[in-house]
Amino acid sequence: MSVPRFSVIVPAYRVQAYLDECLESVLTQSFTDVEVIAVDDRSPDFCGEIIDGAAARDPRLTAVHLSANVGLGRARNAGLERATGDYVLFLDGDDTLVPGALQAIADRLAATADPDVLVYDYARTYWDGRHARNVRADLLAEREPQVFRLAERPELLRLLMVVWNKAYRRDFIAAQGLSFPPGYYEDTPWTYPALLAAERIAVLDRVCVHYRQRRSGNILGTPGEQHLDVFEQYERVFAFLAARRLERWRPVLFVRMVDHLTTIFNKSERVPRHKRAEFFRRTRALYVRYGAGPASGAEAAAGAGTGAGGKVEGSVRAGRGARARTRHLLVRLGTRRSFELLGAAGRLLSRARDLAGRAARRARNRCGLLYYRLQLRLPLDPHLAVFAAYWYRGYSCNPAALEAGARELVPGLATAWIARPGYAHTVPPGVRVLRPGSWACHRALARATYLVNNVNFPQYVVKRRGQIHVQTHHGTPLKKMGLDLADHPAGAAGMDFAALMTRVDRWDYSLSANRHSTLAWSRAYPADHTTLEYGYPRNDALAAPLTPFARAGLRAGLGIPEGATAVLYAPTHRDYLPGHVPPLDLGALAHALRERGAHVVLLARAHYFHDAAPADAPPAGVLDVTAHPSLTELCLASDALLTDYSSVMFDYAVLGRPIVIHAADWEAYRLARGTYFDLTAEPPGRVCRTVEEIADTLATGAHAAPAAAAQLAAFRRRFCPYDDGHAAERVVRHVFLGEAGAPPVPGPGELARGVPGVLPRPAGSAVVRSE
Repeated sequence: MSVPRFSVIVPAYRVQAYLDECLESVLTQSFTDVEVIAVDDRSPDFCGEIIDGAAARDPRLTAVHLSANVGLGRARNAGLERATGDYVLFLDGDDTLVPGALQAIADRLAATADPDVLVYDYARTYWDGRHARNVRADLLAEREPQVFRLAERPELLRLLMVVWNKAYRRDFIAAQGLSFPPGYYEDTPWTYPALLAAERIAVLDRVCVHYRQRRSGNILGTPGEQHLDVFEQYERVFAFLAARRLERWRPVLFVRMVDHLTTIFNKSERVPRHKRAEFFRRTRALYVRYGAGPASGAEAAAGAGTGAGGKVEGSVRAGRGARARTRHLLVRLGTRRSFELLGAAGRLLSRARDLAGRAARRARNRCGLLYYRLQLRLPLDPHLAVFAAYWYRGYSCNPAALEAGARELVPGLATAWIARPGYAHTVPPGVRVLRPGSWACHRALARATYLVNNVNFPQYVVKRRGQIHVQTHHGTPLKKMGLDLADHPAGAAGMDFAALMTRVDRWDYSLSANRHSTLAWSRAYPADHTTLEYGYPRNDALAAPLTPFARAGLRAGLGIPEGATAVLYAPTHRDYLPGHVPPLDLGALAHALRERGAHVVLLARAHYFHDAAPADAPPAGVLDVTAHPSLTELCLASDALLTDYSSVMFDYAVLGRPIVIHAADWEAYRLARGTYFDLTAEPPGRVCRTVEEIADTLATGAHAAPAAAAQLAAFRRRFCPYDDGHAAERVVRHVFLGEAGAPPVPGPGELARGVPGVLPRPAGSAVVRSE
């Protein structure tokens, strides 16, 4: 019988609500060479039955039922006794492995020649769907040396000292005699010795664990005398230092210990009131016992060390401030009341700052709105146009194409772009940047003759007589929009339809890329405005010819290997789901492509709602291009598109390059969000449900086969009839110049019979008045 690569040990006690999800997160990993040892720690709920059910479904899971409740540490020991894998991982029963985690860990272990310990990252997940990556993720950068001892990267001690963010070589565990002691805080006397004893450590800059933050029932969040167990755990750590002659680490661990103990003391939900005096007294006792010496105590916490020890101390103490030094001093003096007053003062100060900040923001907003209303009394500026896109994210999409066209074609026009500070760099020279909420922004919104956006401007914006609002939209609609969401509450998410329609009533023009969009917008946003069915300005760049030299430059700049097939992966947002769960395991897909011998690189582009989310280091075969400022350039540089239900498919079809649809959750998406047509019945190319199907499609070339090409041609005829490279010019001439003889619009179907950039130009215009 072969030895599995991984043994994942899952202790379970009072986690019946989460245990099935935890076990499934391991058993459904794309990397399957794993055994799971689930330990029922005499849980009084249904944990045992859940474990037995999972074991019956999957022979890789071993069920262990303890005869008595022994606690988290000794339950892990029971699993460890039965582990046979090369590496041991621990996963608490209410946490989960993220998709592709085991494959990423296996790849990293292979790349670093099987170190003793591999440290990987985690993200906290909250009951309301929020995710937050470890704030110390920067410490896991995969830099040289790739394999090291703790003394070479002592900053790792600033990470959360838990057992479940590491993979341990089982032979290393046995050689060091590592096991968990009884009591709470059992991770402490395991993790420190493991890191200190390891000869070879490596890191993986990737979130592998979702660490659930429960609203209630968390062990460490439950008050009780068990929190005093922490003192014995630190006694074990310092005993380990003495036994292994590692006293040089004592000042560092001393500082970490005092920080940890004072943090526990400051959490009122942990230490009961009648035990607080004892807890502080024992904290001081450990301080005196292990803080003696010239390089420890409050001085060690604040001072600068020298030599190797100094390097270690300096790394761990980085960022320590006056308050931390004061806490150490008060512990040393044993002044509990003063320590508690310091904590109360800190909390009060933090609360006061928060309240003051809120009050200042409210005052600024009120003053800004008053200034805006005063500006409304002044005349419009006929030579000013204000543009924005995606809730002020930056210079992009249809508004950007129109701004560039207007700047070129309209004499004397001054243009301004509203962008948040983090996106101001995307605005080209010659265009004034306006910060949202600033007085300059309020003034421009009140007095500009032209307002152009691909979403709505804020509710306070007033439609003035003579002001022209252009709504460009930001994609051909597959999913239901506007009033059509009334029957889809999961997608509407509490939308105020009345407020929406007051914003829609400001529109003078609504842009449409095709007849499908025109009909959808007229139902979703019924109001008195003119629809310009002229094509999408943002697609002009896709229709324009691109020289092989220019395309090669784009690919080289993105890091696409020469000779590789570049597949752009651009998924949509699922607004009916809490948080952000990646819809496709890119690590598993890249691995499956390598197994099939396909020279494919995946260009991963997150939806703009998630572009600021903490990003993991991409797995092998994947390039993260989320931060690249131009989606158009990514489309031009790639050879094919892989998406689910994103509107980018309608733009990408202009290129005439293959498109693959990942429709794993199509039924759920269609029911929850609502769609205007069945994408799986009328797709732009191959439809796949699984990672294996996608890999087979790309590796065999089926995505570019005649059948897929025929589907793409039909899709282009329906959705890309006007994308000839001149949509922006048509809109600018109609809206800004008032030219009746604007450049002609290609007739429906003409684009599909020609080549992008060299199209027949039949006479005609598609201007639809919406009532």
